[in-house]
Amino acid sequence: MSLLLPRADGSLVRYEPRPDPVVVAPGGPLVSRTVFSAAHVVADPYADAAPDGPAAVDWETTLAFRRHLWAHGLGVAEAMDTAQRGMGLDWAGAAELIRRSAAEARATGGRIACGAGTDQLSPGASLPEVTAAYEEQLAVVEGAGAQAVLMASRALAAVARGPEDYLAVYGRLLEQTARPVILHWLGPMFDPALAGYWGSPDLDAATEAFLGIVAAHAERIDGVKVSLLDAGREVELRRRLPDGVKCYTGDDFHYPELIEGDEQGFSHALLGIFDPLGPVAADAVRALDAGDPAGFRKRLDPTVELARHLFWAPTRFYKTGVVLLAWLAGHQDHFTMVGGLQSARSLPHLVRAYELADALGLFPDPEAAESRMRALLKVYGVTS
Repeated sequence: MSLLLPRADGSLVRYEPRPDPVVVAPGGPLVSRTVFSAAHVVADPYADAAPDGPAAVDWETTLAFRRHLWAHGLGVAEAMDTAQRGMGLDWAGAAELIRRSAAEARATGGRIACGAGTDQLSPGASLPEVTAAYEEQLAVVEGAGAQAVLMASRALAAVARGPEDYLAVYGRLLEQTARPVILHWLGPMFDPALAGYWGSPDLDAATEAFLGIVAAHAERIDGVKVSLLDAGREVELRRRLPDGVKCYTGDDFHYPELIEGDEQGFSHALLGIFDPLGPVAADAVRALDAGDPAGFRKRLDPTVELARHLFWAPTRFYKTGVVLLAWLAGHQDHFTMVGGLQSARSLPHLVRAYELADALGLFPDPEAAESRMRALLKVYGVTS
């Protein structure tokens, strides 16, 4: 096996794929950390769907991927931004995804948490309309029997006048939840429309407002998911959380050190990078379960280069690399995305993602991955 791979300068370099994949056997639930993989959706490649129209989803392949994650002991974080929430998947599609995945979780015994937001709203919504939209989605999630993740809201960021509006909206929601929820702080690197969330562009002030909400409703909060790509800020925040409230890292740049933790605590995980890394991530956490932090880092540290590549700016387009790797690994039969986002990354970016994933042994069938990558290169005019 060998391929000619293009570089950003236009040159072509001969590459020989790794012949021996990493093999990780499925296993039961993880013990020392609560770990969710934010899972992608698989588009229906034969649907006559417009990029800005309703999403056409291949439901069976989408659910099969979730069964793959559950088989390795991971939880599934459903209808999050990895599933192209607000980037091709509208609320109607997300609600259907939540119902189907929650039913599959019950049938297989898998753990699931689902995103509740406000993406059914049109621009210019009022604060009461934002609250009502959250309530509608929260009812769907909890009605499906899933734990809710209260997602950051573009509509709330647009209408809120300050921290007091966030406290009012989240306070009302937390008073009516059926079970403890996860609060999600998604930074503007993932979604520019969320700049200034919690009422201030100053992250120190925003942190104080966020922690104030958590402290006022701690008994209603299972944990907080922090996606700011700032390890130091996450550590400082998790040390200030009330007893019993978990910190779920959403930092796809620094996750090994944050999950391992220190003498004062550690982060659990809710990560998009654990979509392509599912079996490897589970194997690493099992090392922690066995009291082997060095083994955990030995397994997970080498994956960080791939994660940083996939999540490089503009970070919100990381889903393209995630779906590419799912296709190359054989979890789906095509490289097509909801909304046509397979075109959101350049060929050199995709090529580098292939190289890094191959070097990690992530492709169960390296020859099939090589063949699919060759077919993609041919579409771009590269022949070898």
